Amino acid sequence: MASKSFSFAFLLLFFLCTFAAAEPCDNHRFRGGKTFASCIDLPSLNCSLHWNFHSLTQTVDVALRRNSVDQKTRWMSWAINPHSKGMVGSHALVAFQKDDGTMVAYTSPITSYATQLQKGDLSFPVNGVSSILEGNEMIMFATLALPANTTTVNHLWQEGPLVGNVPRMHRKLVVDKTSSRNQWKIVHGILCTLGLGFLMPVGALIARHGKQWPGTAWFRAHVFSQCSAYLIGLAGGIIARIGGGIHQYIGITLLGLGAIQGIVGYCRPHKEDKKRVYFNIFHCSLGYGTIGLSIANVFLGFHMVHLMIKTWPQVTYIAAISLLGTITLILEGVGCWRRTTKGKLIALLTLMQEDRDGHIIARPL
Repeated sequence: MASKSFSFAFLLLFFLCTFAAAEPCDNHRFRGGKTFASCIDLPSLNCSLHWNFHSLTQTVDVALRRNSVDQKTRWMSWAINPHSKGMVGSHALVAFQKDDGTMVAYTSPITSYATQLQKGDLSFPVNGVSSILEGNEMIMFATLALPANTTTVNHLWQEGPLVGNVPRMHRKLVVDKTSSRNQWKIVHGILCTLGLGFLMPVGALIARHGKQWPGTAWFRAHVFSQCSAYLIGLAGGIIARIGGGIHQYIGITLLGLGAIQGIVGYCRPHKEDKKRVYFNIFHCSLGYGTIGLSIANVFLGFHMVHLMIKTWPQVTYIAAISLLGTITLILEGVGCWRRTTKGKLIALLTLMQEDRDGHIIARPL
């Protein structure tokens, strides 16, 4: 009973930790059927940023949301600075509600700290700039054409007072350095790729081909590899600070399947038990299915952060998985050859007998 209680407690802890890591911004549903693949809750001013990145056209659709009770007397802005961390030199999108109730949204290049966010063209194309007011929430939309090979930008978001439909000085500057591969995503990607995407297949490889060696060292290595893979993947899932969607749901599913595998493996029947064959079928089927889903989710994660197939993280992972696949094929070939050779040897020995004088007579096959 103690082990079962521990198992149920562990599962409860797993689900609580996993859902606690979910992003609140992902729960928002935009009017008009607009959807965004990624989002992040910004650390101040009650803002959240949503975006879709189109790698073929090097464009990004963005939506900035700000929740406040005084939207009618405030302006909000979101800007990127491709070349430095500061406010000067950034390219801003500005939105506010005029005195007559109409919404205004436009672009504004920031050339000095004394800017009044005057309307102007940016150094890169921007389309579809608009804004809406929904209750206490102001939302601004735009599509930006980023410079080629842009992977890291510094973005800023801000709000301030309105006086006569003119934006005035804000209280403080909010700057945040981010990119399609920010620090949290990098840590999350490394942990989940190492744990669920690599160590888990290694553990299955050990279980598949380690049984031919005497002793139980292979079993201990299998358990250590799979437990390490699960704990590393669980850590990566908990610290993930990215939008939800199918990648997150697959990750939650993988962690759930891993927990089930561990509990079932711990409660496995003895080798002499007739139910052992059903355990083997379930354990192996679920294990191989989990591994396949893990590898697919790793590549889905690469796609979400716009890492192309020729970039070094994806090339490294493909090389590692290819190496495991090559080792698996070699071991399968060796195992098949050994089983075939052993079978022929046994068949040959059974066809041989000794005559009364001790001479060996081979029966014709």
